Amino acid sequence: MAVVGGGVIGLSVAWAAARAGFSVSVHDLGSPHAGSRVAGGMLAPVAEAWHGEETVTAQGVEALSRWPDFAAALGVELFNKGTITVGTSPGDLADLRRIVGLFNNSEVELLNNRAIRQLEPSLGPAVRGGMFVPGDLAVDNRQLLSALRKACVEAGVTFDSTVDGRVVVIAAGAWSGSLHPALKDVIRPVKGEILRLSWRPGTLPPPTHTIRGSVSGRSVYLVPRKDGVVVGATQYEAGFDTDVTVAGVRDLLRDAETVLPGIAEYALTEAAVGFRAGSPDNVPVVRWLEPGVIAATGHHRNGLLLAPHTAALVVELLKGGSS
Repeated sequence: MAVVGGGVIGLSVAWAAARAGFSVSVHDLGSPHAGSRVAGGMLAPVAEAWHGEETVTAQGVEALSRWPDFAAALGVELFNKGTITVGTSPGDLADLRRIVGLFNNSEVELLNNRAIRQLEPSLGPAVRGGMFVPGDLAVDNRQLLSALRKACVEAGVTFDSTVDGRVVVIAAGAWSGSLHPALKDVIRPVKGEILRLSWRPGTLPPPTHTIRGSVSGRSVYLVPRKDGVVVGATQYEAGFDTDVTVAGVRDLLRDAETVLPGIAEYALTEAAVGFRAGSPDNVPVVRWLEPGVIAATGHHRNGLLLAPHTAALVVELLKGGSS
């Protein structure tokens, strides 16, 4: 079988299929704008839940349960301090209360201003409260990609320039729409800008938790790394526009600094554009398109999170099951 796409979905599918006994090759052009490479690394289905996306949330919760074993098998470290989601306006807090209502008390906890600062003292004065999701995880996406590629090679996966296989799995993310007629009007690129900030001596250390902020209705997240934070992400319907815009960087930095003022003294080391694979309802497309062709795409902002879940579904399809 051949997997078209070498991002986290494609590599996870290839690795899982090889471990299941299939002969696998991977074909990828290596775009620097692939969503997996530019991602923040949040594995946070509860913190990112929203009304109307119950199917995506349920898939995410199931996928999250697979992640500890998935990461351990790859030798990848997980950040396991949970996610803090904060609000800066009454409307932001009202949205958080609605999200809390989707879950039981063991999965999420609504916190007042004082309680949330006990978890993360460096939060800014504009923060009025929030919620804590202790079970959410995060991962260094670039470490994950390297580990997946290494695991694929060790499992016998080959990396070729020519696509040739009895079964082809289309896992090319935002580019999947151009690879099969059934995906043409289904998968589209959703542009996102993301920043990497590095800690400098004398500045406050990175946060211990992943922080999602709602700043007057705008969403921003800060995912800790050992040497700083990843700040993201804008979201545009702009096709394959690869430019990092001044407005995008400005808005991300302004909202991130509102949530965590200490980052103002960090170094801005990278500003990048990545393309999420959007689908009409944000639900991934994982199914047979025709005999010999499987789609594994359309994960939008949940590609990293859903990788082990999608890989298992594709192996099930290959063995004759249904998705």
